[in-house]
Amino acid sequence: MAFSELLDLVGGLGRFQILQMVALVVPIMWLTTQSMLENFSAAVPSHRCWVPLLDNSTDQASVPGTLSPKDFLTVSIPLGPNHEPHQCLRFRQPQWQLLDPNATATNWSEAATEPCVDGWVYDNSTFTSTIVAKWDLVCDSHALKPMAQSIYLSGMLVGAAVCGRASDRFGRRLVLTWNYLQMAMSGTAAAFAPTFPVYCLFRFLVAFAVAGVMMNTGTLLIEWTSTRARALAMTLNTLGFSFGQVLMATVAYGVRDWALLQLVISVPFFLCFVYSWWLAESARWLLITGRLEQGLRELRRVAAINGKGAVEDSLTTEVLLSAMQEELSAGQAPSSLNALFCMPRLGLRTCISTLCWFAFGFTFYGLALDLQALGSNIFLLQALIGVVDIPAKIGTLLLLSRLGRRPTQAVSLVLSGLCILANTLVPYELGALRSALAVLGLAGLGAAFTCISIFTGELFPTVLRMTAVGLGQMAARGGAILGPLVRLLGVHGHSLPLLVYGAVPVLSGLVALLLPETQSLPLPDTIQDVQNQAKKSTQSTLGPMVLKSTHL
Repeated sequence: MAFSELLDLVGGLGRFQILQMVALVVPIMWLTTQSMLENFSAAVPSHRCWVPLLDNSTDQASVPGTLSPKDFLTVSIPLGPNHEPHQCLRFRQPQWQLLDPNATATNWSEAATEPCVDGWVYDNSTFTSTIVAKWDLVCDSHALKPMAQSIYLSGMLVGAAVCGRASDRFGRRLVLTWNYLQMAMSGTAAAFAPTFPVYCLFRFLVAFAVAGVMMNTGTLLIEWTSTRARALAMTLNTLGFSFGQVLMATVAYGVRDWALLQLVISVPFFLCFVYSWWLAESARWLLITGRLEQGLRELRRVAAINGKGAVEDSLTTEVLLSAMQEELSAGQAPSSLNALFCMPRLGLRTCISTLCWFAFGFTFYGLALDLQALGSNIFLLQALIGVVDIPAKIGTLLLLSRLGRRPTQAVSLVLSGLCILANTLVPYELGALRSALAVLGLAGLGAAFTCISIFTGELFPTVLRMTAVGLGQMAARGGAILGPLVRLLGVHGHSLPLLVYGAVPVLSGLVALLLPETQSLPLPDTIQDVQNQAKKSTQSTLGPMVLKSTHL
């Protein structure tokens, strides 16, 4: 545990940590816009078939008499199930008999209609352009829109798997820098994609980088911050996602063209790539992996920025070797994904933390990635989700310092699930109450995300931390992919999707009570540190019981 003492010497909460926080959290805000983008860039505008009488002035001029656009619409487009003009069918020939005041909407046969063979006309009053309108992802091709979303989430899953292991092997800062560049280049390229498959490919690469940025940002913050300030640092990190939700609504409200919107949210990452070379690599990781000279340089640099000149001069290789002899020898032991499941004390932590990550991704993305189904004003709804999330996460910080990690994790998951389950009892007529419960449930999930982000970093040693975080992110993305599919259960009962969305976090919250408490404990660097912490926890629990039995 010697690194905690070294970090206190060079400053675990000073000017360096403040600068690092700003440099890392600002990209998190923009990163959130990438994940929420298709609520706007892939919004489905009102549409109908292209027909000559309505959309070709020459054909209109050939019709005798004066007919209004509504009349042309009546004789060209049949009514759909909602008694509005059908979005996917048109009449083969104008049905002039429908203009008769005594005619009814049923005065035509299915044989008189055909699909939109000449394309569609879209309503551009809300968005001037979306990927749905550009590539006609409607009617028979409507399944391609959720496919694009699934491809994006699959990219995050693959990115979590690859970047976690890569960061444990090559370093946090190096992988983060590459992810910034990949997100900037792929996001910019997506704005100019000539075809839908090419667009999906670039979005996959964006999502891959998003997962890497999320993981490495949190890990760098945890590993460069003192024990007493870790919860504050990670809460500020997760607040970046909340402000990102509001930023997404604001930018999308001002930029209504999908390609320009994609460009606006991607170009800033070129700047992030440039300044990321200034960021410090995790000295904790450098030392544990035997890179003493690099670790010493980073520690001296942090001491200088924090105004610890005397400490900077006293830090030498001999001091590091003396202080971290036990950790360095243990850190050279091979570590792999198998260790997370097979090593004593780690298997249970891995399974339960992964379940908590899955519960968050499954429920949050299942509800939040289809804003058009939740309300008509998607700009306001997107902003509201972010605004409500902010006090929830600030409250989580207070609970983490008062109750601890384990109870806060359990309470946030259980309460969010109960809010969602309560919606199954609320009639559809009470739309405001249903929306309020849904937003409260999402806020609870935001609190759960804050807690699990901190908890995972504290549960696992430095040599396996990014692998464990990557596994958790994979579980969250796997849940995000499965979450939207649950809506298909609605054909069997309107309340079934909500029952599933609510039950998963409730059960996960109860299981989270089996995790050990990590509040105020120094970060473990090796597997042996984890085992030592567990032994001390067991002794502290059994000690009073032994004394009591002795007195009896």
